[in-house]
Amino acid sequence: MERKTILTSDNSKTLLIPELNETYHSTKGAMVEALYVFIQEGLFKVDKKAIKIFEMGFGTGLNALVTFNATIQKEISVDYHSIEKYPLSVDLIEELDHLNSLGYEKWQKEYHTMLSSPWNESIEIHPNFKLQKLEGDLLSYQIAATYDLIFFDAFGPKIQAKLWSEEVCQKMYDCLEKNGLLVTYCAQGQFKRNLKSVGFEVESLPGPPGKREMTRAYKK
Repeated sequence: MERKTILTSDNSKTLLIPELNETYHSTKGAMVEALYVFIQEGLFKVDKKAIKIFEMGFGTGLNALVTFNATIQKEISVDYHSIEKYPLSVDLIEELDHLNSLGYEKWQKEYHTMLSSPWNESIEIHPNFKLQKLEGDLLSYQIAATYDLIFFDAFGPKIQAKLWSEEVCQKMYDCLEKNGLLVTYCAQGQFKRNLKSVGFEVESLPGPPGKREMTRAYKK
């Protein structure tokens, strides 16, 4: 499937899939969306020094990169697991130049290690940050671990409806620790009802640029 590099409104880049008319990140600002949804309203809301994160959709590695930087800044430790059904090539991802967009040039070695590390193996990127990229389909993948935080960053419900279903919401609920959080850019009404139906407490928050709302869900 063809993928094109495009510039978003905050001068960071993302990928467009012309066949689906779908992008990997918001065209209103890929960098801003990642930092707001997953760091400000996700990672920084977990009151722990050691955090386990599960990400739906490794994609271009942007969320892993901003999490890594925040981990070092906050002097916490993170064990980051991310599942991806269709891994992108390292060369394609590096064309997006996330490091320069974010001002993270000092993390060039660490970011390249993230992108080039073997799939399905836990790799220490830094003493405070471990990464395990999982190549697989969330619909059939058996999640063995439990997590404090979930980054739900699949393509939207119009493109991947099954990933926003009640069945998947139940899977996410079951793999969260008590008081764990799920954050996503998506604010679709049916998705929020699916979250509530499996036991989540759901909070609608102001969204990043270009989106009226985002969603944060709690396992109480």
